[in-house]
Amino acid sequence: MGKDSKYKIPAEGLVYDYCFNREKKEWVYWINTVPSYSVDNRMGYGEIVVPTLDSIRMKYLKRILVMNKKHVLSPGPTGTGKTVNINQLLSAELSEDYQTIPLTFSAQTSANQTQFALDEKFDKRRKGVFGPPPGKRFVIFVDDLNMPKKEEYGAQPPIELLRQWMDHQGWYDLKSKEKPFMKIEDIILICAMGPPGGGRSPLTKRLERHFNIITYTNLGKDSITQIFSKIIVAFLAGFSEAIAKSLDNIVEATQRVYAAVAANLKPTPSKSHYTFNLRDMSKIFQGLCSA
Repeated sequence: MGKDSKYKIPAEGLVYDYCFNREKKEWVYWINTVPSYSVDNRMGYGEIVVPTLDSIRMKYLKRILVMNKKHVLSPGPTGTGKTVNINQLLSAELSEDYQTIPLTFSAQTSANQTQFALDEKFDKRRKGVFGPPPGKRFVIFVDDLNMPKKEEYGAQPPIELLRQWMDHQGWYDLKSKEKPFMKIEDIILICAMGPPGGGRSPLTKRLERHFNIITYTNLGKDSITQIFSKIIVAFLAGFSEAIAKSLDNIVEATQRVYAAVAANLKPTPSKSHYTFNLRDMSKIFQGLCSA
């Protein structure tokens, strides 16, 4: 909406904090587009996923792209919620017309393993043409896309297999003696990957060009506070009033310690394990909630 539009963003807001509701013809804060979340104490700690401004926006954009048959790539640091967000989207927020095929790449993943895992899911539609059951679409979720080990000439075979489909809509049948070309229809790729380094390689531009890229960044202070405040309040609600009043201070103090550790304890050749992310902070609160 332009600055002269009658549908103006609230003065105190930023454009990326709001989405436009076409039915109500007004700007709505992203958090208000989903039901209010409360932690169920019967859930295990690892099952809790608190929605944040970032996760709601990301899932909305991915859902729109997938429903319009667009491939999605989500790079970002470890611990920013890429895999959790995508799994939530694919398991609960798409219609039954979309069926998920999950794949997780590792350094040992081969092109043949990848192809066999996918081929066994496809139905034969007609001669030389394969795909999901009629009226359905397969959403192939590839986690750790850039993990496969490079071969002698610098390529990553599983990734090149996916690129072959994206370039030519198919691959060759390895189980047949004649090796005929298999055209594969109605599949959509949604992928997640970490930044290059530590065994991960940069993707080629020939593959990147096929994707709509939605990048995850480290969560902001407000989002971290929102997540862990909801969790710790739910688990420690039965404690004394003095403890209940100190919960906000616990979240704040933990964030300060984490920020200091991440800033000052950098990885070195002798301490290469000094890499910290949000999962380390999560373990602290897991310990508090299970005590």
